[in-house]
Amino acid sequence: QVHLVESGGGLVQAGGSLRLSCAASGSILSINAMGWYRQAPGKERELVAAITSGGRTNYADSVKGRFTISRDNDKNTVYLQMNSLKPEDTAVYYCNAAITEMVFTPVSDYWGQGTQVTVSS
Repeated sequence: QVHLVESGGGLVQAGGSLRLSCAASGSILSINAMGWYRQAPGKERELVAAITSGGRTNYADSVKGRFTISRDNDKNTVYLQMNSLKPEDTAVYYCNAAITEMVFTPVSDYWGQGTQVTVSS
């Protein structure tokens, strides 16, 4: 069984910063892409940022230049540094990881439980 545990959410004023962390644990052979998604009330879940095992990154246009995704492969952890936060960044942020648990098994998609980020104006 694999678990993703997120931390670092909270309440911050506009212009402030937060750093989210997501640690994967359990039966893990390898982790491919890891990413962060968010879902605001009444809206669909959207990709915020993703990073491959080799460090290639991809960002939503709305966060480019403000958010930075990184990962520590030794710790099976992905981070999201969020700077210059705006009220429209308010959402529940979910960690996602594509994980292979054992040899000759397919890659499976795992999600964290979500962490609330609230940006006040």
